[in-house]
Amino acid sequence: MATHSIRVDRRPSPTPAARVAPDWRRIAYHVLVSRALDDVEEATNRNKATVPREHQVLYQFSARGHEMSQVILGTLLDRPHDAAGAYYRSRPLLLTLGLTIEDALASPLGRSGGFSDGRDIGVVCNLPPHHGALVLPMAGDVGSQYTPTAGWAQSLQYHRDVLGDASRAGSIAVALGGEASVATNGFWAALTMATTLSLPMLFYVEDNGLGISVRSEMQTPGGNIAANLASFGNLLIRDGDGTDPAESARLLQEVVSHVRGGTGPALIRLTVPRLSNHSGPDNQKGYRTDDEIAADWTRDPLPKLRRHVLASGMSEQEWHALEGEVERDVTTALAGARGRVAPNPSTVKRFIYGEPAGAGDADTVGGLSARELAALGGRDVVEEDGPVVRFAEAVRRTLAHELEANPKVLVFGEDVGVKGGVHLVTEGLRKRFGAGRVFDTSLSEEGIIGRAVGMAVSGLMPVAEIQFRKYADPATEQLNNCGTMRWRTNNQFAAPIVVRMPGGFGKDVGDPWHSLSSEVTWVHAIGWQVLVPSNAADAVGLLRAAMRSRNPSIFFEHRSLLMTSDGSARYPGDSYVLPMGRAKTLRAGTDVTVVTWGAMVHRCVPAAERFGDRVEVLDLRTVAPWDRAAVLASVRKTGRCLIVHEDTLTAGFGAEVAATVAQEAFWSLDAPVERLAVDDVPMPYHEVLLSAVLPDAERIAAVIDRVLSH
Repeated sequence: MATHSIRVDRRPSPTPAARVAPDWRRIAYHVLVSRALDDVEEATNRNKATVPREHQVLYQFSARGHEMSQVILGTLLDRPHDAAGAYYRSRPLLLTLGLTIEDALASPLGRSGGFSDGRDIGVVCNLPPHHGALVLPMAGDVGSQYTPTAGWAQSLQYHRDVLGDASRAGSIAVALGGEASVATNGFWAALTMATTLSLPMLFYVEDNGLGISVRSEMQTPGGNIAANLASFGNLLIRDGDGTDPAESARLLQEVVSHVRGGTGPALIRLTVPRLSNHSGPDNQKGYRTDDEIAADWTRDPLPKLRRHVLASGMSEQEWHALEGEVERDVTTALAGARGRVAPNPSTVKRFIYGEPAGAGDADTVGGLSARELAALGGRDVVEEDGPVVRFAEAVRRTLAHELEANPKVLVFGEDVGVKGGVHLVTEGLRKRFGAGRVFDTSLSEEGIIGRAVGMAVSGLMPVAEIQFRKYADPATEQLNNCGTMRWRTNNQFAAPIVVRMPGGFGKDVGDPWHSLSSEVTWVHAIGWQVLVPSNAADAVGLLRAAMRSRNPSIFFEHRSLLMTSDGSARYPGDSYVLPMGRAKTLRAGTDVTVVTWGAMVHRCVPAAERFGDRVEVLDLRTVAPWDRAAVLASVRKTGRCLIVHEDTLTAGFGAEVAATVAQEAFWSLDAPVERLAVDDVPMPYHEVLLSAVLPDAERIAAVIDRVLSH
């Protein structure tokens, strides 16, 4: 078990044989650059009245006081598969890892190029691995960097141990955050993963004592996360002064060396001053006294760094020359950044989804390569002689085949491994493919999804299970950030994960927790594909399509289909792939179109059969994307439309279908567009109450009859 150290030993320690002396000139250069960038941006903000808007930084977060220890850390991330999950004060790290000064200025100005081509605020950074270590796409919410970083750390082990990639050996993942972020779900989920799995992960906590205006003591008892974690097993802990150059370098080299050695994760807490407002619009004098602000300035790491560098052999003349070099470089970069054009508005809708092969995805980091996808193949042709299988068996067979065909596939979630899932969908997969590929996770949906995101960015194909749809709520940040990743990084990164998500009413039972559908939530989450198969054959084709897609997918497994024989169908074959966004006409009809999806299909079809050939039934199969063309063509033929779904009526996805029909096929309608859905109440438990709110064949037939009467 790793040792723990809370009190920092300030005595000189012997230098290990493997320790390399820090490049203090390089460190000083990047610290000075970072300080200069903060000075330029803050001066611009102070003089907004005289500075043109196109030269203003609308979201400015200074790293002043934090920069030195970050830069030292950056010099230690020198392996090609090292990665960092950073946050809004992490620009010094990015500069050290290869971010150009011009890009560092152009992105906050919202100019073309940079982190996002003007799509995201300039402190929400990313850095593809062109110069060495990679910086995972950051997000604007606090603490969301931790679990994707843990996913990257676990992917290092997988690439090395399962895929046999020796180049990953010794690489690490580092999550950077302020002391306020240690109060978040993401921090604790990642800490659990790192310690229980002995991940090669470093937690780097820079503690400036303030989460905007809230003191550290409100974020963690006693205000020191390092002290509070002293009892954690398998976690090396170091605690020190992030303004002391020698101490910072010594402690950072120690923790990085420990994690690279493969004996488990580490956490380092370094105290630093916040020599700025929280952000540009903030006025810290509202919650700090003048004496407190002045005391922080006495801890400024820059004068300490200068003294240390001069004591290490640099002359005063060389220091002044370095300052001049930084001034020239920043001045040139600022002119270049201001000279860049504004982003092209005609491109703002690109990269919500991956574009067709050859249209710009070649350099995207994340997911399977075009060559790997092409090798997997697949076709939209059903093998007619397959055995009849139930829904759960169809999903299990598909997962098994993809695990066999693609070594980059991993299947995981709560109870997914040994038990085989609470619906037994993954039963037997762990035994067949091993605990390295099919495994259980800790009880944290944030951790399950965040882990999957980091793995997907590393090039793996994670299939994560959220045990029930309602349980996805704690992972909403990670799910939303995953969906927008490609767009907000301007196609530089993507995380095409598959999330299996059971939900909906069960066999003669419901409840507010296990029976939620609310698929419209993920339709509204930009960038996601949302798949809602109604039968075993479609489940095979859609799940395989999702696992071979360049986009993240929600695969909705309806509980009723998992618990009954409804939806049983012939297994369509191991190469069957069903295209996204293609509805299926289940019954042809002449006078009304019924649009539905999921388990409601099995109530709409028998209702429609009562009306002979007058009712056409369409199964959407996917609701993002959805087959507008098929729906509109059918409605233009029949002149009437009824939409039936399980989600609540208000703002359910049926409202989107109805609005589209009303707008695009208005002159073809012979009757108002109708919707039939669950009343606006939570799903009830007792079957009598459940029957009172859930559309059944009788109610559907009654509404069809009313629509036909117009």
